[in-house]
Amino acid sequence: MAQHFVLSLAVAVALAGSVFAQASGVMDRPVTVDYYYKAKWGYADEFLRLFLKNHYPVLKKQKEKGNILQIQIVKPRYHATEDGRWDYRVTLVYRNPAAMLSGPLGEAEMRQLYPDKTVFEREEQRRFEILLAHWDVPIEPVEPEQR
Repeated sequence: MAQHFVLSLAVAVALAGSVFAQASGVMDRPVTVDYYYKAKWGYADEFLRLFLKNHYPVLKKQKEKGNILQIQIVKPRYHATEDGRWDYRVTLVYRNPAAMLSGPLGEAEMRQLYPDKTVFEREEQRRFEILLAHWDVPIEPVEPEQR
């Protein structure tokens, strides 16, 4: 189940990136995307633990390969209304739209990071079970001087 969700998410991100790249007309400019995660009440710490164990190493590997330029993880200092609440925002700056569309790591790289595939899949399933919502927001800078 988690694999299907991850695959669907990757396709959605790829489509958003493709639209963004075509609309901007700039293929070599870095692309910034904010990824928001909202966990069930009381499960934000567990979500972060699983994220850092199972997804962050993939992001770091993509950074080592040069596809990702910057990784930032933040959480809000104070709470918000339930409908506007999010627990973690991960901001990724990709080298360019092609790097964003390159997708996750290959099977050999994943096997190297996670030799016990069963444990990895079980923990990823758990990470998505405790997630209430997740959304991706490709963002563009606004140049006030050019407006």
